[in-house]
Amino acid sequence: MMLKKGSKLYSILNNKCPKCNKGEFFKHKISFNPKKILLLHDNCSHCNLKYMMEPSFFFGAMYVNYAISLTLVIGVFIISKLIFELNLLNCFISIMIISLLLTPITLRLSRIIWINIFVNYKEEKKSKTQTV
Repeated sequence: MMLKKGSKLYSILNNKCPKCNKGEFFKHKISFNPKKILLLHDNCSHCNLKYMMEPSFFFGAMYVNYAISLTLVIGVFIISKLIFELNLLNCFISIMIISLLLTPITLRLSRIIWINIFVNYKEEKKSKTQTV
């Protein structure tokens, strides 16, 4: 199953650390507060993975966000034009409204996808305790 712990999809959809799939990635749940949207922990609370691996690491997430946003815009256009048969102005208005409403989600999604490209899941090794 693709949504089980240890998969990249699990990490992305649950906003978990890509290395251990246990620690939270973002400090806050989804919010429309611009100051809280992209705040993430410095390190994973479980495995101590440093999320900002290098200065400006998440600049690359802009490319991911562009792809997500472009897919969203094309999808909304097709739905509004073909299914709802709206004129171009109304298609444009619907695209703007949907894009603005989903901006917090696409921004967060692009960051978690970006870090998952570079960090793989590493299963914990269970320590053996010796009995004396």
